[in-house]
Amino acid sequence: MKEQGETHQLVLLPGDGIGPEVIKAAESVLSTAREYLGREGIELSWQAKPIGGAAIEAAGQPLPDETLAAAQAAKAVLLGAVGGPKWDRLAPHERPEAGLLGLRRALSVYANLRPAALLPGLEGQSPLKPSAVRGLDVLLVRELTGGVYFGQPRGRKGEAPNRSALDTMTYQEGEIRRVAHVAFRAARRRQRRVTSVDKRNVLETSRLWREVVEDVATEYPDVQLEHQLVDSMATLLVLKPQVFDVVLTENMFGDILSDELGGVVGSLGVMASASVGDGGPGLYEPVHGSAPDIAGKDMANPLGAILSLAMLAEHSLDLPLLSRAIEAAVHEVLRQGLRTRDIADGSQGEQVIGTREMGERVADALAQNFHTRQALNAAYF
Repeated sequence: MKEQGETHQLVLLPGDGIGPEVIKAAESVLSTAREYLGREGIELSWQAKPIGGAAIEAAGQPLPDETLAAAQAAKAVLLGAVGGPKWDRLAPHERPEAGLLGLRRALSVYANLRPAALLPGLEGQSPLKPSAVRGLDVLLVRELTGGVYFGQPRGRKGEAPNRSALDTMTYQEGEIRRVAHVAFRAARRRQRRVTSVDKRNVLETSRLWREVVEDVATEYPDVQLEHQLVDSMATLLVLKPQVFDVVLTENMFGDILSDELGGVVGSLGVMASASVGDGGPGLYEPVHGSAPDIAGKDMANPLGAILSLAMLAEHSLDLPLLSRAIEAAVHEVLRQGLRTRDIADGSQGEQVIGTREMGERVADALAQNFHTRQALNAAYF
């Protein structure tokens, strides 16, 4: 039950490449949501801040203090994308990606939720045969602040031809335990099955991972746990992905497998994600990268950003019906045959539109949902 007078402050981080375009499209949907929530006394406001390459150009660093302070004070953060070839020659701690990693660490968002499901009308987009993807509905839960991406020591030394490089993979038991709880709680709301992915036959971190996950599983006797090695899991996700429910894994493995799932559903452009912790601001972002080759051409798919907004409404704003309404609006425009270029296949009745128009069409469909379903509005309060 929501109380009138409640205010939700968001921060938008458009970032680089196609990030500003997809965030602008999501902002169209936000504006529609604000209009209808405002009628019931719920205030929704937001401000935009730079991150990544855009922040390097504006402030000389990928995560300016002003951006970080705004994000930490917000209810939630919606991010576009970071990175691009313009900044590839910078030192690792100066590159756009360092801003994103720093933001995740500062917000203490340690669990990344990446749903993968076939959207209405896009069943033919998967490169897999229909029988392999029919009923596909996977939630990948990725540990986000540990592992080889953050481990120390790291670095390079020497000169060619005798150069060497070092990265360190490390995990603390507490890091594994807390993300495992996220996965098991999510499974209880779904099909009550968790598949934990590791490389136990080679890595000490994976041996610890499996031991801790099995220990956490004893607290969820109603949830079935199975294990897969990461290489066999990569194979199974293209042979029979529909058999999985919640997939739990560490940082690097999750990064790779979630992109594989993007290929399975046919496009990274439609995949959303939520990064959450223990009650602080959540970080929401589409799975795709900055795609500098199509930046500024009104060609990017904003549906991943818009569906990330739907996840934001559910997990950070505690407005699950708004989340469902946004998802329904996305489904509606797809049923109408509206497509961005990446999900177009030339089918009869298909209409290819740009980033901006896709955002507007979803916003229009959301407004229609609110207008024709008065019970939906009433159900918020």
